[in-house]
Amino acid sequence: MSVIDTLNPEQKEAASTIEGPLLVLAGAGTGKTRVITCRIAYMIEQGVAPSSILGVTFTNKAAREMRERLNTLVPPSLSKLVTLGTFHSFCARVLHRDIHLAGNYNSNFSISDDADQSSMIRQAAAELGYSKDEISTPDALSYIGRMKNRIKWPADALAEDGDSYTDRAAFAKIYERYQQMLELQNTLDFDDMLLLTLKIFEEHPEALKHYQETYRYLLVDEYQDTNLAQFRILRLLAGKNMNICVVGDDDQSIYSWRGAVVSNILDFPNYFPGAKEIKLEQNYRSTNTILNTANAVIAKNDMRYEKNLWSAKGQGEMVKVFRLRNGEAEAQFVADAIEDMIARNPEMSYSDFAILYRSNYLSRLFEQEFRRRGIRPKIIGGQEFFQRKEVKDAAAYLKLIVNARDDQSLLRVLSVPPRGLGDKAILTLRDLQKHNHKPLLTLLGSEEYLSRISKAAAASARAFSECVEQFREVFAEKGNLAFHAQDYLDRIGYLNGLQRIYKDIKDAEKRRENILEFTNYMGSFEASRGGACTLAEFMESYSLMDDNDRTDDDEDRDAPIMTTVHASKGLEFPCVFLVGMEHGLFPHERSLMENSEDEERRLFYVAITRAREYLFMTYSAERFKYHEFVRQLPSPFLRDLPDDYVEKPKLDEYFKTVSEEDMANVFADILKDLNDD
Repeated sequence: MSVIDTLNPEQKEAASTIEGPLLVLAGAGTGKTRVITCRIAYMIEQGVAPSSILGVTFTNKAAREMRERLNTLVPPSLSKLVTLGTFHSFCARVLHRDIHLAGNYNSNFSISDDADQSSMIRQAAAELGYSKDEISTPDALSYIGRMKNRIKWPADALAEDGDSYTDRAAFAKIYERYQQMLELQNTLDFDDMLLLTLKIFEEHPEALKHYQETYRYLLVDEYQDTNLAQFRILRLLAGKNMNICVVGDDDQSIYSWRGAVVSNILDFPNYFPGAKEIKLEQNYRSTNTILNTANAVIAKNDMRYEKNLWSAKGQGEMVKVFRLRNGEAEAQFVADAIEDMIARNPEMSYSDFAILYRSNYLSRLFEQEFRRRGIRPKIIGGQEFFQRKEVKDAAAYLKLIVNARDDQSLLRVLSVPPRGLGDKAILTLRDLQKHNHKPLLTLLGSEEYLSRISKAAAASARAFSECVEQFREVFAEKGNLAFHAQDYLDRIGYLNGLQRIYKDIKDAEKRRENILEFTNYMGSFEASRGGACTLAEFMESYSLMDDNDRTDDDEDRDAPIMTTVHASKGLEFPCVFLVGMEHGLFPHERSLMENSEDEERRLFYVAITRAREYLFMTYSAERFKYHEFVRQLPSPFLRDLPDDYVEKPKLDEYFKTVSEEDMANVFADILKDLNDD
């Protein structure tokens, strides 16, 4: 019996097509992960070398799920030879081997997070003579992100914007300095991991040939979310053989604001001539009523592959739309409905319910209402364990062991806790760097620096530098990561100095517990890798964590889930409440100005297809804005809902009752919001 014999006909065809370009259009809930893993297993069954298969996706969670499923289909000894991971983990693999081809980097590079990038932007702006009032750090970061998504290096940005009389001229110069700082510190941001990999592939044919020969079969999950750099990397890797299988759904392309290019999937047959196209339309998640509703909504978009989802689960309950008086009444209604459904269905629990919203700020009223009833909801996107200050400080200390050129990590922790190296001593250190361009950690222990500061400060600087160097030798050997990390953080003065950072004893103790939990996690990571790995391997994994990895460990808690629609992608729930279905909220007001209604409708489609059995939509007649209640219009998307499957108010009559003055006020409010933003 073959591993693909349990698949439906379309899935089976997709899994058994091995050679040449293949586009698998996998609608929501159609079992794409199963198809991908069965395809890999079938390839191995047919004699394809496991080490020649590369599978890439967008989240660590998805990559882990693929690996776990593959382990059930083929012996783990073969499964482990398949390269499965995120785009960024694949790029890290390339860069560890070949980053020297892309500039003044070495394989011990650091990966910067948002806080590191913001700090570097502020430093770059200051060095160029811009004041804090002149430059918005978030705007500068956004500009650099847009440039990198377009594969525009600083020279390109300066050519486009350097002479303009706008903020873009300043941003282009800051981009140039920021990129110089990254290279000097042997540090990459997430965009650089893609761009430097692309640079190596495009400029060094011998390096590209190595990876083309290593990976003769490519599989790409969530292909609709790829950006321009990812597309070009894949196209180069596929080479002349074009043994590339992409799985995705153009109807779920909702990340253009992160650089995703929906034309990558729409134009796949043009980029890969002779591509075979297979549609997966049988849904294993939702009732036909929910699917027919989703089909009707997404059919309003023109630029798409036509698909018609269906299910063997039967018709199911009607979709229901409710109009509430205001936001408070909407929150009360949702909480009442959940409690009533649980009372009438003993087999249901709070965790069966999800409240989805287009924008995060809508969550406040629902969270308040749940807490008023003694219910603590699970909010996806709340504060994450690995984002806590004390954990990020501990990680910065460890980054210094791996990458001695990581100035940002040194500056983050040099005075945490206070160790007699104040602002004057740090300013002296940075001034010294301007003249000899050495890493700050190297200068910290140098006589040239120590002779310029007080004896007490010099003793502290020398002890810090020597401790880092001592533990660099300790960590050079694999194994005992958790023990060595605790020892290092203690010896360098961080663990025993928490009381000087956080004056409250209980607060300091709680933060110490979090740091020890972080080091325990290092031990768990090491155990998962067979009992021995390097600190560099751990820090890379830590830096490449995505949102699914960074949540607190309360998955088993019975509580309703609250999340944005974007964050809900890939999830499913027995019952979904889609709230705030109002004009200017969903579709979002910006889409009205940016002509991106198609993507908003795709986002609406994603929200609908999260529901298995029950789907409710709500909207408010008015919301409290600008110190008064403002009248709201229903979302125009509600008028697209098919009457055969949806119970809803008579929206056409409601729209007819709205005066031209009311309409003008609504649009005035939308424009005011945009100007305020």
